Amino acid sequence: MPPRVLIADNLSTTAVQVFRDRGIDTDVQTGLRPEQLLEIIGRYDGLAVRSATRVTPEVIAAGERLKVIGRAGIGVDNIDVAAATARGVIVMNTPFGNSITAAEHTIALMLALARQIPQADRSTQAGQWEKNRFIGVELTSKTLGIIGCGNVGSIVADRAQGLRMKVIAYDPYLSPERAVDLGIEKVELDELLARADFISLHTPLTDRTRHLLDAVSLAKTRRGVRIVNCARGGLVDEHALRQALDSGHVAGAAFDVFTTEPAHENPLFGHPNVVCTPHLGAATREAQENVALQIAEQMSDYLLRGAIANAVNFPSISAEEAPKLRPFVDLAEKLGSFVGQLTETSVRALRITYEGQVAQMNTKALTSAVLAGLLRPVLQSVNVVSAPSVARERGIVLEETTREAQGDYDSLITLDVRTERHDRLVAGTVYADGRPRMVNINGIRMDAGFAPSMIYVANIDKPGFIGEFGTTLGAADINIATFHVGRAEPGGNAITLVEIDGELPPDVLARVQSLPRVQQVKPLRF
Repeated sequence: MPPRVLIADNLSTTAVQVFRDRGIDTDVQTGLRPEQLLEIIGRYDGLAVRSATRVTPEVIAAGERLKVIGRAGIGVDNIDVAAATARGVIVMNTPFGNSITAAEHTIALMLALARQIPQADRSTQAGQWEKNRFIGVELTSKTLGIIGCGNVGSIVADRAQGLRMKVIAYDPYLSPERAVDLGIEKVELDELLARADFISLHTPLTDRTRHLLDAVSLAKTRRGVRIVNCARGGLVDEHALRQALDSGHVAGAAFDVFTTEPAHENPLFGHPNVVCTPHLGAATREAQENVALQIAEQMSDYLLRGAIANAVNFPSISAEEAPKLRPFVDLAEKLGSFVGQLTETSVRALRITYEGQVAQMNTKALTSAVLAGLLRPVLQSVNVVSAPSVARERGIVLEETTREAQGDYDSLITLDVRTERHDRLVAGTVYADGRPRMVNINGIRMDAGFAPSMIYVANIDKPGFIGEFGTTLGAADINIATFHVGRAEPGGNAITLVEIDGELPPDVLARVQSLPRVQQVKPLRF
């Protein structure tokens, strides 16, 4: 049965055809009321939206088959990412599809603000010829302060330099090397506020960036500054900005985004030195087509091939690496599950070592799989998407190490888990046929696969144990499929891993536990 996708907001017919050409059953139903979306979302594996449809926790919970939500655009404010993560649903966006358009709109608003073009247009078309009223300022030689120098911000910097502006930027994540490459000066926020003639914001809206420009920050700006916001409503305290405009400290503002949208009223509206547009940053034919095509390709690649691109809640996995990574994801999750099923107290720390070829792969995805396997015996709802956040919430200290192959295996994943009572170690690899194997358990060499039903036994290596163990299972009519043993040294600690047909009844488990020299017995499910 092919995957099924619901397109709930307007995408181009070309984008819709991308889904269908890839063999995905695609329905287009736009303008759905919330109750209508709730009623039908359970039929779909994927949901494609723009900004109109709100993907609430209730929608995500009703999406029993839902695997991916695709946002044709950058912002995911209309999607409850936390709820999607908890359910294991990938949330994708298209951060680059409308970058040029957003940057160009920023430059357009900056020019309109500098030369009062909207005001002059209204005056001229009203029959007034007020040349002396609309005296503007040049951009040449002015200092542009960019807050947030990521994809869009860096394009704005490039365009501003073409206008012969001097560009300074505040961005905690901007490396000095990248700043040099962009030909801009990296500064702290207070210095940017004090020096900039124009300020342009290009940062996401978070708890840390909300009202980044408030009354205190605006007071630090130089008198006559002009502010442009084409990023996110709420980055600027609009009431504080209105007061700064009224006092003349801020010479003008150009806004494409607002705290409340649609913005039918706003503190900035009506001020003679304010230019406003209705969230047009991505509103060009090229951008709308680009993001629609991009999200269609991304969602299709994930549903059909397991490739993950531009996910906001999971590491990216390219279409090329997905087939190579898949068996190691399987190995990582099973190794985590093995330790999780043996652990009876809370996990305090986890060290993961990737050796050899696997160390060159997407280890973030592998670590998510390890954590999911480790936590699932206690938290059945955890998944590879939610596992990292759940591990952080539980205070698990995570350490990851990559290194060249140092033993007998081209690739090796080793988990070293510290719990309240003891440490456990397990290592595994993937054979050439794609089968995951355990090759070391607590320092004891093994060569065991994973099966749906297994028994783990830690015992002392003494003659007669294997016979007693086998006889106990045989007396209970339990068939042994495979039998693996390993020991640290003659007469020392040993491990037995047995694959059985069917379940291990509690009474048989108790009889095995009572055998001489048995230290621990655990039924395992994979």
